This record gives sequence, structure tokens and C-alpha cells, in this order.
Amino acid sequence: MHPFRAAVDKGDTEAFAALLAEDAVFNSPVAYKPYRGRETVAAVLRAAFGVFEDFQYVQEISDPAAGSHALVFKARIGPTEVHGCDFLTTGRDGAITDFTVMLRPMSAVHAMSEAMRPQVEGISRETAGC
Repeated sequence: MHPFRAAVDKGDTEAFAALLAEDAVFNSPVAYKPYRGRETVAAVLRAAFGVFEDFQYVQEISDPAAGSHALVFKARIGPTEVHGCDFLTTGRDGAITDFTVMLRPMSAVHAMSEAMRPQVEGISRETAGC
């Protein structure tokens, strides 16, 4: 089990934040520009996990030698069922350098956008290394 998945399963936001590289990049399913930097990415992830209900990872596909991990999940946002995948890329040290989220169906993308908008207002997308 990937350490990020284990931290999320435990609800340990500090542990999953510690797994992010200093220059981590988060690619949102609802925002055009990525979020950059450990603290910024951690804030966005905390907000996302705050809007999901009944979140659970249901499958993990990994190629640790390549630093590639796909964590398939199911959740809800209000009455809307969400199916998604967290794609993680890790560096040689195991820190998460790139985090991309894909969601389906379109109604889930809209629900996520509406739920996250007030959560991420004021969080800068362009920091660390831009």
C-alpha cells in the first residue's frame, strides 16, 4: 500500500502532507493552472478531502521502479457519486512530485468545482519555482 493511501485511510493529513516534495505540483480536475509547492498542495488536498463523503480507495496500481502510482477511489459529494483516480509521481526519495486527479462523471466534476470553490479561494496556484 502506498504511504499516501495509508495516511488518507487513517485520516492523517499531516502524514500525507509530509509525503509531498517541496516543489510538488497538483493538477486539479477543475482548475486550468496547477497548484505548486508543498504547503499549497497540502492545503488543496485537505480541502478536497473535506468535501468528499464516504471516500475510499478501491484499487491501487503501482510501478514503484518508475515512480508511478494510480489510486482509484469512490466517494460522494452530497447526492453525487464520484469515481476518480489520483495519479502520483514520486521521485527517487519517494516524495510525491506530481499529483493529478481525474474525476467522472461530469456531474461529479461540477459538484467538485462548486464544493471546492469557497475552499480554495485565496490559495495561490503559482508559487514555489514559477
